[in-house]
Amino acid sequence: MRGFVQGADRQQTTLLPECLDDWVDEGNSIRAVDVFVDALELRDLGFDGVDPAATGRPAYHPSPMLKLYIYGYLNRVQSSRRLEREAGRNLEVMWLTGRLAPDHKTIADFRKDNGPAIKKVCAQFVELCRKMGLLTKASVAIDGSKFKAVNSRDNNFTQGKIQRRQKQIEESVARYMSQLDTADRQTAAGEEPSETVLLTKTRLKEKLAKLEEEVKRLAAIEKALLASPDKQISLTDPDCRSMATSGRGSGMVAYNVQSAVDTTNHLIVAHEVTNVGTDRSQLATMAQATKAALRSDHLDVVADRGYFKGEELLACEQAGVAVTLPKPQTSGAKSAGRFGKPDFVYLAKDDVYRCPAGEKLAHHFTADEDGQKMRIYLTKACRTCPFKDQCTTSNERRIKRWEHEHVVEAAQMRLDQNPQAMRVRRETVEHPFATLKMRMGATHFLMKRLPNVATEMALNVLAYNLTRVMNIVGIKPLLVAIRA
Repeated sequence: MRGFVQGADRQQTTLLPECLDDWVDEGNSIRAVDVFVDALELRDLGFDGVDPAATGRPAYHPSPMLKLYIYGYLNRVQSSRRLEREAGRNLEVMWLTGRLAPDHKTIADFRKDNGPAIKKVCAQFVELCRKMGLLTKASVAIDGSKFKAVNSRDNNFTQGKIQRRQKQIEESVARYMSQLDTADRQTAAGEEPSETVLLTKTRLKEKLAKLEEEVKRLAAIEKALLASPDKQISLTDPDCRSMATSGRGSGMVAYNVQSAVDTTNHLIVAHEVTNVGTDRSQLATMAQATKAALRSDHLDVVADRGYFKGEELLACEQAGVAVTLPKPQTSGAKSAGRFGKPDFVYLAKDDVYRCPAGEKLAHHFTADEDGQKMRIYLTKACRTCPFKDQCTTSNERRIKRWEHEHVVEAAQMRLDQNPQAMRVRRETVEHPFATLKMRMGATHFLMKRLPNVATEMALNVLAYNLTRVMNIVGIKPLLVAIRA
């Protein structure tokens, strides 16, 4: 009869190897964390506590604290309390920190007090990837994604949400008052109300009192809301905002995380955390940050139509960034079944537009619209044109051309020449976002306020890039590159 594999005796005097280093093999990922942090100049990066204080109790050096956090984000242990427990029971953590066991408050304060320095560590690893030859192609995909904040939807208020809540309260007050009248009618004149009626009236009056308190609370919130720049307020985390997502009627209280991902190895080259719900004003900032990280004179960027904005495209062109993205179809004439601007062909040589009927629309005057100089093109032939009903409801059709329209046309031309660019964008930039959210868990961010959230995101990005590089080249070649 076959037996079972027998476990060790719990009363034995030794369980692990005599040397802690024997428990961590040469191919363990924590060796890369250890060597990487030891190679950093923590003082130059701005970490607090590199030099010990002359008085007081000895403090923890930032090196083991940083190693602890990188280990935690690599292994989905982001909470300071969970890291405290791991430091006392996890052999890998014991090896990494030299068996130091800081309490959760010390761990949390390190992350909170060293945000700028931690973000520089993330940038240092990107520089290491560049030196290793993993970022040789200056081509990235840029996109943004909403990451949930600590703040719940119930603790986020807009003007519309307050008005809806006030209406609900008014309806509830009317319903409770009606129920009070009904309770009064259950007692005949001259009779004492029954115990049931008294209990019902007491309960309804308590509800009315709570609603009155809620009205006062909403009034105070509305006053603060009207004083805020964007007419929105969050009670738990004041910096987060309610943002729309791709699903119809959906949304979340979140931060908008921007990232630029290398199209070859899918490494996150640059990232930024914002509390602006749209991407339209983020393109140039992200492109320039990526260009600086890659130390390249030229950069190719592909993005979706959510980034389309003429001023951003112009800023990218002036910075040596070639952007490929589609133009949103927002033509009111097209949606009404008439000819849209794409149906009019611009002839650069003659500086005219050719309409679907073959007529030429010449430049007549220039107007200023929202700070942009718009050249207006028109023709007098519209009134007798057989296609007029399909073109315009006015006496004549006018075509507006931005003074830097050639920048927009160049972006569209790049897309026409490379129709697979949008597929490359999706395959490149969506995967890191999904990986990050899966690692962070359902609640995503644990910290409050934009600077702290940015620190947390930097640790997540560092852990993602570190994992990605170890998967691409292996742990031992990474160790050689760091030591070099």
